[in-house]
Amino acid sequence: MRTLLFAAGVSLMVSLLGTKILIDVLTKRRIGQPIREDGPQGHATKAGTPTMGGAAIVAGAVVGYLASDISNSRIITRSGLVVMFAVVGAGLVGLADDWIKVTRERNLGLTSRTKFLGLVAVATTFAVLAVGHTPVSTDLSFTRAGALVDLGTVGWSVWAVLLIVGTTNAVNLTDGLDGLAGGASVLAFSAFIVIGFWAFRHPFNYGVPHALDLAVVAACMTGACVGFLWWNASPAQIFMGDTGSLAIGAGLAGLALMNNTSLLLAVIGALFVVETLSVMIQVASFQLFGRRVFRMAPIHHHFELRGWPETTVIIRFWILSGLCTAVGLGLYYADFIGLPGARD
Repeated sequence: MRTLLFAAGVSLMVSLLGTKILIDVLTKRRIGQPIREDGPQGHATKAGTPTMGGAAIVAGAVVGYLASDISNSRIITRSGLVVMFAVVGAGLVGLADDWIKVTRERNLGLTSRTKFLGLVAVATTFAVLAVGHTPVSTDLSFTRAGALVDLGTVGWSVWAVLLIVGTTNAVNLTDGLDGLAGGASVLAFSAFIVIGFWAFRHPFNYGVPHALDLAVVAACMTGACVGFLWWNASPAQIFMGDTGSLAIGAGLAGLALMNNTSLLLAVIGALFVVETLSVMIQVASFQLFGRRVFRMAPIHHHFELRGWPETTVIIRFWILSGLCTAVGLGLYYADFIGLPGARD
């Protein structure tokens, strides 16, 4: 437990201080985020706000992860390293996208195809490393391995790529209001601290050999997101950019895959799922019927245009995200107590 607290604390402080430094440097150099012209009118005032704050999240998580090993003589595992690779790799793809946006002063960075291929490359490398060098199960699982179906090495690798690419894009779509994605991510990563630690305490029930290290990764991401959120809360002094949203998405998907809870991620991260579905429904409806279901997608903009203040949307969505996280953990525990001979 002390290792988890130490890792989260170091990550929080590095992210907190690192984000402040980024704000000062980027503001001094007048490097800011262009705002989409078709967005809500109230967002026009956010033009020029520093972005790429996700770099502080990634740095905080990496430093916290390494520091926890040095200070506690803990052995870093291959499972933890593979997840951290996904976080850093996806973050670099996002950083390239953000850098093009701010240097060329436009709202579009990498082309959709280039960004997609970059994420696929990161996800594919993650899958190859996971199945080749870690004890990960290749089962399609909800709360633990062996409960559903074994996908095999190739099938699991394809599933891992789909989940990572899908989750990174889902978090990216959610990152449209000050602190919305950051707050929801804190809740989701906190759930994986609990899941990792619980699996560590009950190895015979879950069969995740590196569960404690995965909990440390989750703690580092939680602390890093909290440190960043201090500056990203409304009115935001900095945005996480694609650097942050893609790194967070890869981290969530990686932890879900390595903890054998890939299907449970849809419950824990239900807010991200709903935001993505709202975009898919909007596009499909307009292309098929020539009409829009929502005033604007993702759905958080729909409520803004209905007259909800931005902070109201954020807080209510945080509440819903927290409830979904609680439901996800409840399902995880409900499965545990149903196991023969399960002990708390």
